[in-house]
Amino acid sequence: MATYQNIFNRVQVHGEPDMGVQLPRGVWGRTGAFFSHLVGRFAEAQIGPIYLGTTGIASIVCGLIAFEIIGLNMWASVGWDPVEFVRLLPWLALEPPAPEYGLSFPPLNEGGWWLVAGFFLTASIILWWIRMYRRAVALGMGTHVAWAFASAIWLYLVLGLIRPVMMGSWSEAVPFGIFPHLDWTTAFSLRYGNLFYNPFHMLSITFLYGSALLFAMHGATVLAAGNYGGHREIEQIVDVGTAGERAALFWRWTMGFNATFESIHRWAWWFAVLVTLTGGIGILLTGTVVDNWYLWGLEHGLVPPYPESYPDLVDPAAAP
Repeated sequence: MATYQNIFNRVQVHGEPDMGVQLPRGVWGRTGAFFSHLVGRFAEAQIGPIYLGTTGIASIVCGLIAFEIIGLNMWASVGWDPVEFVRLLPWLALEPPAPEYGLSFPPLNEGGWWLVAGFFLTASIILWWIRMYRRAVALGMGTHVAWAFASAIWLYLVLGLIRPVMMGSWSEAVPFGIFPHLDWTTAFSLRYGNLFYNPFHMLSITFLYGSALLFAMHGATVLAAGNYGGHREIEQIVDVGTAGERAALFWRWTMGFNATFESIHRWAWWFAVLVTLTGGIGILLTGTVVDNWYLWGLEHGLVPPYPESYPDLVDPAAAP
């Protein structure tokens, strides 16, 4: 006999689309809503209503401009060959200006397009943040989502704006591209003595893995108690029923203590926010305060000296 499992939605019951809370009509109206059975297998079946508003429209326009600039530059780099563009897309890049340009505006084909694309992409992201904040306020909600998004924006700005300005060169920024961005990360770590010895990088990875664990534990708990109404989390917060009691007992049995249906979201919010918050601090300190993280770790007793662990190895980081 199969046990109770609800990994996918098996039954979808709905009537007329829910158009949401009645609010004063702004400059833009809400578009209509419809249902999708396929989407309903994984999430809520209703799609819409959608409200973009002024900041939403402006954000999408700026994002499309950045997307077009990056895409057309990548396409031009393969001689406008569509087959080569598709084949090499993961390796194509729009690179920042060379070091000799510093913080000046270089010719378009020598990094100028990177600056223009970065400007519009940053504008798009900031406008979308404003939209999220204003929508939450309009609905009388807390602004928790907007501030969580701001933590990710902090890391983005450190990588592409704040740290390059502090270093005095746009060349310190990250290129646009899939593998080139990963290559930049590897080169960045090697140049500054192994980023793994950066304590803020350690914290960032700790919160990253912790977030994955917390979200998996929470999602599994709610699904496991779904046959007792565990998915109705608000009701479980204000009036703990058998789902909440069983979930609490399960975690007390297996872990010794439990988070409540309310506090688990606070745990998850902080863990996720601290991933990019600590990561951004670690990147910002690299090259501005600490030039070599291995030597910094050596000085503070964080890592053993390589010659003691590997007598035949000459440590290049310690060489003049």
